[in-house]
Amino acid sequence: MEKSVRVLLKEFVTHNTKRFVVERPEGYRFTPGQATEVSIDHPDWREEKRPFTFTSLDEDLVLEFVIKCYSEHDGVTKRIHALEPGDRIILRDVWGTIDYKGPGVFIAGGAGITPFIAILRRLKKDNKIKGNTLIFSNKTSRDIILREELETLLGDNLILTLTREKKEGMENRRIDKEFLQEMVKDFSQNFYVCGPPEFVKDITKALRELGANPESLVFEE
Repeated sequence: MEKSVRVLLKEFVTHNTKRFVVERPEGYRFTPGQATEVSIDHPDWREEKRPFTFTSLDEDLVLEFVIKCYSEHDGVTKRIHALEPGDRIILRDVWGTIDYKGPGVFIAGGAGITPFIAILRRLKKDNKIKGNTLIFSNKTSRDIILREELETLLGDNLILTLTREKKEGMENRRIDKEFLQEMVKDFSQNFYVCGPPEFVKDITKALRELGANPESLVFEE
């Protein structure tokens, strides 16, 4: 399935990340945490597909994506960031393996937060966010996507850590086995992990070593 839709709105959410609101095709359904392959509706770019996660909720009348730009090369994200309202993108079938199984700890690295945004919004709307914690790693404070919203959603259950900056109220280290041992009291709960491949690999390895049940580890495969 391919659907061409118009960009309705775009705005910065960090210095290199933008929120895009686009038309929603009739009958197009998804669950929080799922994604689709997106390309720009232009002859030179239609086959250049990239996966992006929906950050809107299924009942919303429009679709929303939060997309980080990797401007060091002239690729898809740089071109998407240059789109203006009225330009078109192509959406495809919905897929994804980040599925909410119950309360637990969400662990995100950088733009890996995007599958968790819709899940957390859904939980808040359904009054089920209690018992969930988010550990979110970024290079600097200016890289934190939707920080204010995450603080509102999670309150004291939001743990922010920075790897290249010291900031009051935030940790200043990488998420590793020692970090998790200190921050997590119960390793029998669910864990949701998303970020760069090495990040996911290292975190899931550490969680297993700390006694987490492999059946309780949810990550993109």
